Amino acid sequence: MTLQQLKYILVISSTGSMNKASEQLYVSQPSLTSSVQELEKEIGIKIFNRTGRGVTLTNDGAEFIQYARQVVGQFEILSEKYSTKGAVKKKFGVSTQHYSFAVKAFVEMVKEFDTAEYEFAVRETKTAEIISDVAGFRSEIGIIYLNDFNRKSLTKLLHSNGIVFHPLTKCAAYVYLWKGHPLAGKDKITFDELADYPCLSFEQGDNSSFYFAEEILSTNDYQRVIKANDRATMLNLMIGLNGYTLCSGIICEELNGSDYIAVPFEDENDGTDEAMEIGYITLKNVILSEMAEIYIEELKKYLGIEE
Repeated sequence: MTLQQLKYILVISSTGSMNKASEQLYVSQPSLTSSVQELEKEIGIKIFNRTGRGVTLTNDGAEFIQYARQVVGQFEILSEKYSTKGAVKKKFGVSTQHYSFAVKAFVEMVKEFDTAEYEFAVRETKTAEIISDVAGFRSEIGIIYLNDFNRKSLTKLLHSNGIVFHPLTKCAAYVYLWKGHPLAGKDKITFDELADYPCLSFEQGDNSSFYFAEEILSTNDYQRVIKANDRATMLNLMIGLNGYTLCSGIICEELNGSDYIAVPFEDENDGTDEAMEIGYITLKNVILSEMAEIYIEELKKYLGIEE
């Protein structure tokens, strides 16, 4: 097994075609096919299903490629740090729940490399996909939160994927709504006061477990619920329908605009589920890239975390 073979299967998987992969890699298709077949023979599994329409990963291949992505990613980071002194194209990805501060930190990180050749990605996505992205090294960093309700379940899932949670900050629950909302002028908002307005939450797809919810108090009995899958739609629904969502209260006006506010949420219960511990996740024992280190520093700077 060679690093070159691992790079080959990553490109084949991303293009879904041996022809396209050979063009991208500047390798003849017979040589590429032979290299993949040798690898499959060596490791004893079939990585790709080959059809007239292209190639797809087998179940074994999907598992194998996650490890391959980790190995290639770590090699590129090592090369950047210790070998080629920046000659390698800089690559970095972060997957996050829908936090504007996470995107703001990404923006500031990218500004550090405005004259360099790079390939960066920021993915606002579902909780399960964040964990999957980090486990497969599709993203080097993931941003999620833990609280009393989801901690045991998510910690177990993280551990089984070889992922570590790094706490950043703890915060109470806030009601996020637009400034024209009838409740916007209140110092605190209770659950009963929200009953007449639709609760907005981010769609979690097939893995729609309560433990994956981005919004705290997700198990409450909301009379009106509207699900969305992106932040822009969520903001539009806040204005159009006087909707609201429950959040950390950490908002970025530079990205979301100044038409929205976060009002403290007052829980009539003991409030244990309200405390959110926001943090970032990484694979265990990985070497972080320069971009990842800068990104984490920008997160801490925005959140006011002192070393």
